[in-house]
Amino acid sequence: MWNASDTRYAAMQYRRCGHSGLKLPAVSLGLWKNFGAGSSFSNAETMCRTAFDLGITHFDLANNYGHPANGSAEENFGQILRNGLGIYRDELCISTKAGYEMWPGPYGGRHGSRKYLIASLDASLRRMGLEYVDIFYHHVYDPDTPLEETALALDQIVRQGKALYVGISNYDREQTARMQAILRELRTPLIVNQPSYSMLNRWVEADALDAYCLENGLGLSVFSPLAQGLLTSRYLGGIPEDSRIGKGNTFLGEQLTEPMLARLRALDAIAQERGQSLSQLAIVWLLHNPAVATVLIGASRPEQIAENAAALAHPVLSEAELECIEAILQG
Repeated sequence: MWNASDTRYAAMQYRRCGHSGLKLPAVSLGLWKNFGAGSSFSNAETMCRTAFDLGITHFDLANNYGHPANGSAEENFGQILRNGLGIYRDELCISTKAGYEMWPGPYGGRHGSRKYLIASLDASLRRMGLEYVDIFYHHVYDPDTPLEETALALDQIVRQGKALYVGISNYDREQTARMQAILRELRTPLIVNQPSYSMLNRWVEADALDAYCLENGLGLSVFSPLAQGLLTSRYLGGIPEDSRIGKGNTFLGEQLTEPMLARLRALDAIAQERGQSLSQLAIVWLLHNPAVATVLIGASRPEQIAENAAALAHPVLSEAELECIEAILQG
């Protein structure tokens, strides 16, 4: 039987999620890639155990993770829980989401309807073998469903004890404000928004979503902090064949221009001066934003999780370093 490390809380930092009482680890593990069907289960289990041994208590899923075998990441995570991680359930913060296409027919597509959200969470709980999740998110804003209906579904889910808190993902500032107003009136604990955010993707700043959340008591749980691998050392010396760009990701390939490479190399130089990797610098930079409660990392190997968690061992960025980074990003 596997037992978690006795020193798992020695180095991790925990940050309050908005104005709620819930604290999240500064680095959390997202199970979007490499945890579903077609991935090595043994490797997925080792990554989850490694994360928990490092004090990463928050595991983030969604109903469609493991695509095209939708739900397979939740099924595998359920088995990981049954294999030993589950004895620490009260030490874990488990989240899942629903909103994107999930099953055939009119009720399983991109949705914010009461029927879809409640049915989806029930299925997620069955796949993971859980009675409740800690956070349940509406995964993406649905312009075709009245926001009041989505909010009332989230309220019902909390009142039924199927989730302790609710969140929203991929909502902009205006949509967030509208949802928060409804849920505040219902006294439903909306505590978090999950947007994409990185040094190379700063739309939350341009939209003032981060400022809104900070002022109104919501935390940000940010995904794609490494810009799908651009903010790592992988591409500094060329394009590896086994990388996302090497495998034909044209979107990332179009971004990897010579000016972009120059920026990445300049950022890497700052990281090296601090004794960090580029990915660690990218994480520390995000955590400088007080609206950010946690940074969601992905991983394909346990060593990547350890490297990213180790970002917290380095000092916070100085004003001079922040100004230098800003000049590089704006250059």
